[in-house]
Amino acid sequence: MTMPGAGPRAARRGRLTVYLGAAPGVGKTYAMLDEAERRRGRGTDVVVGLVETHGRAGTAAKVGTLEVIPRREVTYRGTRLTELDVDAVIARAPEVVLVDELAHSNAPGSKHPQRWQDVHDLLDAGIDVVTTVNVQHLASLTDDVEAITGVRQQETLPDQVVRDAEQIQLVDLSPHQLRRRLAHGNVYRSEQIDASLSQYFREGNLTALREVALLWLADRVDDALTRYRVDHDIGSMWPARERIVVAVTGGEESETLVRRASRIAQRAAGSELLAVHVLATDGLPSAPPAAIAAQRSLVESLDGTFHTVLGEDVPSAVIDFARGVNATMVVVGVSRHSRWRQALLGSSSNEIARLSGAIDVHLVTHEKARTGVRVPSRFSSLSRGRRVAGWVSAVVVPALLATLFAWLDRDPDNLPSHLMIYLAGVVAVALVGGRWPALVAAVLSFVVLNWFNTEPTGQLVVDRPEDVLALAVFVVVAASVASVVDLAARRTIQAYRARAEASTLAALSRAVLSGEDTAEAIVQRLNLTFGLDEVRLEARGAERARWEPVATAGHARTSSTATVVRIDDGRRLVLHGRALAASDRQVVEAFGSQAGIALEHRELREQAAAARTLEHAEATRTALLAAVSHDLRTPLSAIRAAVDGLSSDVSLDLEDTAALVDTIQDSTGRLERLIDNLLDLSRLQTGSVQPVLRRASLEEVVPVAVEPWVGALDLDLPEDLPLVTTDVGLLERVVANLVSNAVRHSPAGAAVRVSASATRDSIEIRVADAGPGVPDERKQTMFAPFQRLDDRGGAGLGLGLAVADGLATAVGATVTAEDTPGGGLTMLVTVPRDGVSADGHRGGADG
Repeated sequence: MTMPGAGPRAARRGRLTVYLGAAPGVGKTYAMLDEAERRRGRGTDVVVGLVETHGRAGTAAKVGTLEVIPRREVTYRGTRLTELDVDAVIARAPEVVLVDELAHSNAPGSKHPQRWQDVHDLLDAGIDVVTTVNVQHLASLTDDVEAITGVRQQETLPDQVVRDAEQIQLVDLSPHQLRRRLAHGNVYRSEQIDASLSQYFREGNLTALREVALLWLADRVDDALTRYRVDHDIGSMWPARERIVVAVTGGEESETLVRRASRIAQRAAGSELLAVHVLATDGLPSAPPAAIAAQRSLVESLDGTFHTVLGEDVPSAVIDFARGVNATMVVVGVSRHSRWRQALLGSSSNEIARLSGAIDVHLVTHEKARTGVRVPSRFSSLSRGRRVAGWVSAVVVPALLATLFAWLDRDPDNLPSHLMIYLAGVVAVALVGGRWPALVAAVLSFVVLNWFNTEPTGQLVVDRPEDVLALAVFVVVAASVASVVDLAARRTIQAYRARAEASTLAALSRAVLSGEDTAEAIVQRLNLTFGLDEVRLEARGAERARWEPVATAGHARTSSTATVVRIDDGRRLVLHGRALAASDRQVVEAFGSQAGIALEHRELREQAAAARTLEHAEATRTALLAAVSHDLRTPLSAIRAAVDGLSSDVSLDLEDTAALVDTIQDSTGRLERLIDNLLDLSRLQTGSVQPVLRRASLEEVVPVAVEPWVGALDLDLPEDLPLVTTDVGLLERVVANLVSNAVRHSPAGAAVRVSASATRDSIEIRVADAGPGVPDERKQTMFAPFQRLDDRGGAGLGLGLAVADGLATAVGATVTAEDTPGGGLTMLVTVPRDGVSADGHRGGADG
């Protein structure tokens, strides 16, 4: 029956309501059924798609008279299973459907592997869904729940599935109430109660799970609040949750600020710590990269997050960031500037407090407060030669111009033209020597003009007002032009230096990305970049341990200056040679920081490689134990049973005796093959296989290899095949393993075809069967150990193909898998022809 209104509902997506349980047994299914009753009482068409009662009488009774959609039956490995019938629910088209246990994994053969995907189909059909899930099934909390309870959840679902729900209802009980429900038999059967109370349902576990659920739900509510404020353009702060923003500068006091802010954040559960560093765009030097990296690590170790923002004005940038994250408090340090500098220019901390508005500002004092900050000299950007030339030209240019005018033009009325020429001289001095030489040149030019070009001449006196104005304008213009020219020259130098620094760091980054991240490569590049005598990277294992050299480039002279740059507590750079400028030191610190990151990444890669090796060895050991426990036991059991039968007092006829002897022979052969494969795999993994290559014909190899199965084969071996270069015994094992595998997987009565053909450089042996074949995705892993091609539990460890591939590689051959035309699997063995190397190059006749 299709209810009226189903068509319009399909035009919209259904709404999802989730009852989130803090732990099993808190009553989320009961709460879901309670809501269904309320909705039906309001006239809503509600049906039960799937509800799991787990034998609880109260839950079963709660279903009451609700319409229940029959479940879909699935048979898997002889077991009858029932699942949600999505198609039946969509055909019924109710307004609301109840679907229990959202994280459930569906039986194999279902349309979707998990139930939450079925729920998405129902929502797409315009049907509202009410569902349940426990917090331990959320994927992001799997590790946390395992750490609390010691149980790894096998059924999980993405957090976003629940976050996207229209409504989330938390279903919770106190640990005492839940344990009492469990003890009364309201959750599990009586035989499970004692074990549950002493393990998963310990009071500490339940308390922790309850807190995890509350914090996760608080995050979801916080996301909703953020979206609401953005959608409604609300810029004011809503203090729904404690967020502490700490402003870090990269200075020594920042560690004190971060730790103080962390203690403040710990006072309230669920508080967040956010550190913000402002990169000013006013051209002033920023904090050393190594200091910022250290403070970032400190913040992250305290479970905070580190953020870097750009801003022309540091206080405004800090407050804008705090408002953007809905912060409740900003932690700043007392200014390091002296009192007179604060009185003249103000301080960032005071400005942050003025701009904060409703956000609290916590001012932290520290050892560096008001100790003063050294202002870097701007004079040092010009070379020594330019400075000397500037001061010389500041004296020579006015004198030279005065001499020139004394010879060529002594008319006092030409003051305006003389002013322009002297102004050009002042600009030239500014271009050479910068601001201060230009100002000195302007003053000297003023004196010369006053002495030679204004009445009365020969005296430093000016009688006419227009001359006074001209001279004053000259000094002001000369000083202004000199300042602008000097600033432009310095900015040009800074731009060149910044480009050089960027190129240097880019070169280092390219080296790291290209894999050139060894300690030797880093110190060598640093040595070449800065033209030093020696660069040494040193490391130590403990704080007070001795520094030991890790890598060295160059040779230090006894008279060279040593500069030490700390990377972190365990590594440092020692540079011998010229004294580094402050700007160069910042680049070196960036080098050091990058070097530290590169070395850490290398150590992590090495640890990951070692872990993968151990993991592979552990997986191999586990698979071997599991396989050996079954596959070796089976033939041994058959042999034991046959021997017991032969040695018993029961009189056996010849037919029974022969059957028992055949059983012993077959089982012994199986044991031999299993042990041979295990020994071969061990030899391959330890690299102890040493092939003896010689000229050989395939007639020496193939007939011997296939002899045990010759009755089940179709053999096509041309007599005129060229010779190959191989180890006859090992190649025979390769072919035998492939033929054995093909015969085992071929249908009864279907022959396995073994053929050979020649190409220009190799001989190809094909073993083709008409079995079920192998999917393309399995062909990538079928040569790995312990990989069986089906689940029939055949007599083998899944080593045949792995051994065949390993032995083939040892003799210079290759094994690949192809599909057999008409169905089945073809194994192709490619063996080099005599006189052709494994890579296809023709050589001598000797193998």
